[in-house]
Amino acid sequence: MKILIVEDNKELNEIIYNYLVLEGFSCEKAFDGLEGLNKYNENKFDLVLSDIMMPLCDGYTLAKEIRSENDTIPIIFMSAKDDKMAKKIGYKAGIDDYIVKPFDLDELVFKINAIKRRLNIDNKKSITIKNFYINCESHIAKINDNLISLSVREFDILFDMLKNPNKIYTRSHLMEEFWDFDSSASSRTVDVYFAKLREKTKDCDGFSIETIHGLGYKVVLK
Repeated sequence: MKILIVEDNKELNEIIYNYLVLEGFSCEKAFDGLEGLNKYNENKFDLVLSDIMMPLCDGYTLAKEIRSENDTIPIIFMSAKDDKMAKKIGYKAGIDDYIVKPFDLDELVFKINAIKRRLNIDNKKSITIKNFYINCESHIAKINDNLISLSVREFDILFDMLKNPNKIYTRSHLMEEFWDFDSSASSRTVDVYFAKLREKTKDCDGFSIETIHGLGYKVVLK
């Protein structure tokens, strides 16, 4: 896993770099946002760690620029700003996680490894979560080895959400992604589908589907 570290504090950048290298990661350093963007454009990375307040190009701008080119690469912000607004702006810019300085380096590694596990799931054709199994090639889903009946749309929604646990799927995103702007689809249509999915997966030990009021739904691992 190749990681780009964008941090203008050279001492902290060096500490993070050395620790991650010892943990087995391949890393490159950048000391401001513009250098980080240039290195990102010149090389292939699997993950970006970035400070927010930096010269030439701040972390928010860096994240937006990266997201405009790549909507899947994980981005983690490292910042002394521990307020709701800073996090909100970061997540709106497209980051995947946020860690507040000063932080334990082991905690940073835990976050990176969690994202790494998620990326591995993305590459798989099947997912097993406790007593639940789903396979997108054979198009089957099982609970306790018993097949459950899912429509094509139900299957696609569930498989995608299981690849991205804790990600909020808004109703508008769901309609765009899985109904392709079908004129007959509405937020009520989405709610009906999720009521059915909840009923069909209620015996799963490893996850549940939660409603995020006013927004949509997410899968939560137990």
